[in-house]
Amino acid sequence: MDKEISISGFAPIGREGLVERVAALLSKAIIGGQLAPGARLSESVIARDLGVSRAPVREAARLLESSGLVTYAPNRGFFVRQVSADALDNLYELRIVIETAAIRRAIRNRDHAVIDTLARQIDELYRVAGDGSDMLTQVTADMEFHRLLCAGSGNPKFLNVFEQIAVETEFSIMVVGHLYDDAHRIAETHIPILDAIRDWDEQRAVDALDYHISEARILVTRSFRQLEEEQTK
Repeated sequence: MDKEISISGFAPIGREGLVERVAALLSKAIIGGQLAPGARLSESVIARDLGVSRAPVREAARLLESSGLVTYAPNRGFFVRQVSADALDNLYELRIVIETAAIRRAIRNRDHAVIDTLARQIDELYRVAGDGSDMLTQVTADMEFHRLLCAGSGNPKFLNVFEQIAVETEFSIMVVGHLYDDAHRIAETHIPILDAIRDWDEQRAVDALDYHISEARILVTRSFRQLEEEQTK
């Protein structure tokens, strides 16, 4: 029998934007590790904890299914997705394609506001690295830099695709537990990207972005493969 997972501690929520708010709370619980990979999302338990009916919980789970955080098993319900190393490798490959296209377009647009926005986000990355913020806060700040880059391209389709895969990326990093031993390293790895954009050097920007994402791709997939090997022993 599947064990019901309680997410007690969440206060009941109001009705405005109900489905989206439930989805946001569940997403945070999954990415933060409160709901582990493979855990069943019991609609009745979640609805009870949040003080809502089961309908918005079910709709919220459907939203998370489309973002790659949960899966649906017929006659069993929704479960937190169990991610594989191969799936993550494919995810990072898609990120490289999307963000490369975004950075090329952003540079060709030569919008100085994009540079200012990205620079402020790097400052934020340093801030959360230095004030002892938790891993989820650091990862969220990291992904926000890339979200801003896609938004700065001026092509909303790039941003739409990024939004669909961002939470899955955050989830994978949180499962691994870390990327670098020093949180400041997360901030530092973004500087070459920004420097190249400042110089409107498209190829150098693409190379810096590719290196940055590829490094994370190697670290995350390697850690997942180790986890998979440990689970099979």
